[in-house]
Amino acid sequence: MSNITIGISCGDINGIGLEVILKSIGLKDAGKKFKTVVYGSSKVIAYHKNIITEENIQFHSINTAAEALTDRINVINCWTENVNITLGKPDKVGGQCAQMALERAVKDLAAGEIDALVTAPINKKAMQMAGFPFLGHTEYITNAFKVKDSLMLMVSDTLRVGIVTNHLPIREVAAAITREKVLRKILIMAETLRIDFNIERPTIAVLGLNPHAGDEGAIGDEDEKIVRLAIDDAKAKGILAFGPYPADGFFGSGQYHKFDGILAMYHDQGLVPFKALSFGAGVNYTAGLPAVRTSPDHGTAYDIAGKGEADETSMIKAIYLSAEIVRNRSEYLDMRANSLERRKQKSLISEAGEEMEEENVIPEE
Repeated sequence: MSNITIGISCGDINGIGLEVILKSIGLKDAGKKFKTVVYGSSKVIAYHKNIITEENIQFHSINTAAEALTDRINVINCWTENVNITLGKPDKVGGQCAQMALERAVKDLAAGEIDALVTAPINKKAMQMAGFPFLGHTEYITNAFKVKDSLMLMVSDTLRVGIVTNHLPIREVAAAITREKVLRKILIMAETLRIDFNIERPTIAVLGLNPHAGDEGAIGDEDEKIVRLAIDDAKAKGILAFGPYPADGFFGSGQYHKFDGILAMYHDQGLVPFKALSFGAGVNYTAGLPAVRTSPDHGTAYDIAGKGEADETSMIKAIYLSAEIVRNRSEYLDMRANSLERRKQKSLISEAGEEMEEENVIPEE
């Protein structure tokens, strides 16, 4: 994997993002087998480094990702001016810095300068103060790649939970649930499990929108008229999708162990059980994109910013998962190319055989 280059955007400079980045690639040597490029500012990174360790960590400032070295902490400076760091507080400057780092990193990702992007946490309030027009990373990156839809997929060693409606106020969720939207999310999940996670025939559990999955229409009819029909549509396409399941009983009974992926209707329906079971060891993956993007499963954690207490486990897992998905996609494409070549060769041999047979036919007198 030495030829893989992973970009890491710094996130909110007032949060724990740079702390967990430095602990991961500076102290724990995560990603030592491949190149890592941090998008941010050498000055700001040095400030955070001095808070968490007295070790002499060297930074390698570069202008392009192509200059990155395997055994260094490579840094692309996305701004040059000095900035005020207000640890533990959202402000406009923090939002602006996070946006500049994200924009440069996504630009490099789209251009193929880096193979994958790991995004450190941002604060939505700070991003709004900076004029950032998107709800979060997922929406920004989906728009940047001009993809109609993507899937927010939370990943741990034992659990994969996707979300239909992402970051949406609860009062708007029901109206946003459509048969077409649920089907698209199922299709994205099936494809990413097959290609990115190397699961040949993935099984997908779909959770119901309403309590008890509607109790056959007694508590809302969305599950029967929308969710179930979307599942039927998916089955018609050969996808092993099942449900809708009542979310509480599904997780409470341990049914989640039986499926390769789980699709929740809204944010907290999926993330509450995911974080209860995997907090600190999970990864946020944006499925359905032509490029690879992951993120740790936590936020900016302002309450512990600058204290050196942040746990880097999720960041390390996000880095390694991004590299694993890059490798899985590459192997899938190679396998597909080889399969197409074999089919082409068989077709040519078949055609040649038919021509030979025709030449050997003795014409009737």
